[in-house]
Amino acid sequence: MTTNINQAATYEGGCHCGAVRFRVLVDNYKVDDCNCSICRKKGFLHLIVPQDKFTLLQGKDLLSNYKFNTGVAEHKFCSVCGIHSFYIPRSHPECIDVNVRCLDGDVMSNFEIVPFDGANWEDNIHKLIN
Repeated sequence: MTTNINQAATYEGGCHCGAVRFRVLVDNYKVDDCNCSICRKKGFLHLIVPQDKFTLLQGKDLLSNYKFNTGVAEHKFCSVCGIHSFYIPRSHPECIDVNVRCLDGDVMSNFEIVPFDGANWEDNIHKLIN
């Protein structure tokens, strides 16, 4: 499936075992590939959306939460399979950050992947906040 990056589209996704499922309305096809310690290890590709464009369809009771450093980010993951399909980001705590790798289907080519130097977060955060 190829989407015109100028059009909004609805995607569904979730964790590996299927216990956690979500729906997201996408109208910005730029995603950030962060090199900070946790994102590098998780392979997270960041699609930050307002909360009203994200719907958790199932699995709320199966989500675990991990916080570190400042404690602002809420790294949510499935307690069954361990996959981090979305979380509340430190950079935009009023939003949801969806891992594009957790969207259903072969959709990666719909997105522009932009490197982000999160290893030096304080020096680069201005690049994420518009």
